[in-house]
Amino acid sequence: MAQLIDPDRAGDESLEITARLAVEARVDLFLAGGSLTHVPVGQVIRKLKQLTGIPVILFPGNLTQLTPEADAIFMLSLISGRNPELLIGNHVIAAPFLKQMRDNVIPVGYILVDCGGATSVGYMSHTSPIPYGKHDIAVATALAGEMLGMKAIYLEGGSGAARPVDPLMISAVRAEITIPLITGGGLDSADRVDEAFAAGADMVVIGNGCEQNPHLITEACRVRDSHNRPLLSV
Repeated sequence: MAQLIDPDRAGDESLEITARLAVEARVDLFLAGGSLTHVPVGQVIRKLKQLTGIPVILFPGNLTQLTPEADAIFMLSLISGRNPELLIGNHVIAAPFLKQMRDNVIPVGYILVDCGGATSVGYMSHTSPIPYGKHDIAVATALAGEMLGMKAIYLEGGSGAARPVDPLMISAVRAEITIPLITGGGLDSADRVDEAFAAGADMVVIGNGCEQNPHLITEACRVRDSHNRPLLSV
């Protein structure tokens, strides 16, 4: 179970509450980052590490968010889109900075799925998401990501999604790939988290749901435990 922290919504008081609840619930890891943020991500990561012993992975929305403060970095390649900057362009620019951290860089195939509603990642990336019911496209895209050497696949409904990724799509992708499968977006209840795990997700990420209801992370971790999910290793 991972909790996504948007630096712009992580004031000192809310971050302390988040940290306490995450420790109590035994959250596996934090993801830190966002599509557009004005607060230095490194500052938030330092605070999280001071308050908890939970690993923090950088989930960069753009190049300005790169920081060595994180325990690891998801090097996201938006393989569902056709924007060259998000497939390889930004990665080339980031590579010299990340060179000294290469052992902690995790290449992730990032797949945006249309889950209803306008999402930040869709707007900022200038890409079209995979249609909600097109499981075959999602499977082919995930397989391509694995064959290209990605260490995990992330099925993303996006911040502001009206619903989560279709559990049937999660199951279809899980059945065809051999690397870890992560999903997030639209997961605003324990029941939805349960559906994602039951469909085969190795890790579920909650962001907005915990901002609206901080105690959702406690319920979500109980669901994780009921599915006997170990800490995801990628």
